[in-house]
Amino acid sequence: MRYRMPSQRGVARGWLLLVIGLTFLAILVPFLFWHDVWFGTPLSNSEIQQYLTHLNHPRQTQHALSLVADRIIRGDRTVTRFYPDIVQLAKCQIPQIRETAAWVMGQDNTVPAFHQALLGLLHDPQPLVRMNAALALVRFRDASGHAEILRMLSGEPLLAPESGVLRRILDVGQSVGPHSLVAQIIVGKRKFDVLAGTPGTLSRWAAAAGARVETGQPLAVIAPSSQMAWEALRALYLIGRPDDLPVIGPYARGVAGMPAQVAEQARLTMREIRSRSGS
Repeated sequence: MRYRMPSQRGVARGWLLLVIGLTFLAILVPFLFWHDVWFGTPLSNSEIQQYLTHLNHPRQTQHALSLVADRIIRGDRTVTRFYPDIVQLAKCQIPQIRETAAWVMGQDNTVPAFHQALLGLLHDPQPLVRMNAALALVRFRDASGHAEILRMLSGEPLLAPESGVLRRILDVGQSVGPHSLVAQIIVGKRKFDVLAGTPGTLSRWAAAAGARVETGQPLAVIAPSSQMAWEALRALYLIGRPDDLPVIGPYARGVAGMPAQVAEQARLTMREIRSRSGS
């Protein structure tokens, strides 16, 4: 059988289809990524219900929670149908979902079940969950999370998860996010990760590189992000005490790398605390 070369017209048509296909993928793949990570996509009530009760895809559950919060803020009382599911999510094994649920419960301070669930989250092992719960409780006029809010300004200490040799990963001044790898503890051939629990900046090391450290020993301190500091100062404006002033003072004088609104909020907070205490 004699081989026949494809006609120029056939080759051109094939290339055209290939170009169209690649162009479609170039549009589709970013769209799918955008759809997966952006929480602005509308969901029906049935989709919200499904995502709040089926936790196979945590991002979808967070998406549903975010939309419920938006509807609470707009005064849509029909979302109360989802409230029992949100209370259950406060017990979820996935920290990011508990963190988002705590934020959502703070949007409606008329629900006793939300109040009780937030009090329980003050004892959560994850710092961001505790912080969101503490901030949400302020909206219930409950200062139970006062100590947690104050810790938001003091910085997060990182402790050694095991006894071993410290291997530093980051340098002082580097930014971190939740779950960022900051260091490792080397125990023989095993490595134990030391992860940041909150967003911020590595402000200082408390142990030397290559040093032998013991379980629970302080390794470093993560200074809060500007957003964390601002939220904590806003909360302390309402529930702050005179003995909080030494912690707030440095922010009022200005912290390098933080916007002016943080310093301004710190000064307003100090003024309000002094006014409340009569000093």
